[in-house]
Amino acid sequence: MNSLKTRFLVAIIAAGILCACASHAQKVGSTSMQFLKVMPSARATALGEAYAVWATGAEAIFWNPAGLARLDNMEFSTTYINWLFDAQQGALAYALAIRGFGALGVQVQYVDFGEFEETTNERPYINDPDRAGLTGRTFSPFSYLVGISYARDLTDKFSVGLGMKYAHESLFDGQKLRAQVRQGVFEEVDTWANGLLFDFGIRYNTGYRSIHIGSSVQNFGADVKYAKESNPVPLLFRFGIGADLIGPDGLLRPGSEESRLSMAFDIFHPNDYAQQIHVGAEYEFANSFALRGGYKFNYDFDGLTLGGGIKHALEGVRLSADYSYGAMGTYLGNVQRISLGIALP
Repeated sequence: MNSLKTRFLVAIIAAGILCACASHAQKVGSTSMQFLKVMPSARATALGEAYAVWATGAEAIFWNPAGLARLDNMEFSTTYINWLFDAQQGALAYALAIRGFGALGVQVQYVDFGEFEETTNERPYINDPDRAGLTGRTFSPFSYLVGISYARDLTDKFSVGLGMKYAHESLFDGQKLRAQVRQGVFEEVDTWANGLLFDFGIRYNTGYRSIHIGSSVQNFGADVKYAKESNPVPLLFRFGIGADLIGPDGLLRPGSEESRLSMAFDIFHPNDYAQQIHVGAEYEFANSFALRGGYKFNYDFDGLTLGGGIKHALEGVRLSADYSYGAMGTYLGNVQRISLGIALP
């Protein structure tokens, strides 16, 4: 009876998540705060972002907060992202399991978009053929996010999680700016926007071999306003299934603890683009070395992803280092991520 109730609850929550995403569908390119779609974790991105199921511990804060419930004790994770052009992003996550209560996690993200030359359509700059609207000044846009997450097991197979986060994005230097709001009319306007956003997630162990199911909705919240106009933020829906193909509970061939081959498949639906597919595979040997690969379907530029990682236990402390490479086409080059983690058993 409990098993039937759990399955029924999973179906209700999943249906609610699907309906919420469908009701917030937007046109392509209609959302702001695009940094919210640049996801941390080198392991996750090496797997083609097929990570709704495998996101556990501190990294689950970025992907599916329900995975926090899988935490044993305490975990810390940090990721550096060498993003497109001069943009760089850093992320920190800390998670702590509290017996009888669940697990708590906090995250901090910061994005540096590099330095830009300021231009204007005001006189006298716009009439100077040698300067072509350049003021001679520069500015540096930035974004940051801070958040807290909570998760717990409802049964031995089913966990839920939620997160709350504050996001800020400055398109200038964090200052007001005199800008043209309509033809010939200039006003001082805010060049930044803030928003309070929420994440929801579920994770379910089917009980058959190693098959798990996970789902999450990220960035649920009100529109944010820059200057005179408001726009929605990227609302992200993920639904994934994953399993070990080879391993102690492998679907294809049961094996030893020494090696494991896993695969995951995610349906990804942002509110500003069509449905996309993420597929990833990971081979791990001796619980120490891992090779990963993935592919992202129905993207304009993203596609192949590759990476690897190492884990080592030192006096009871588990250390990890992961790397990922993502191809972004001929003109955009590639994106690289490095993640480091520390966990107490």
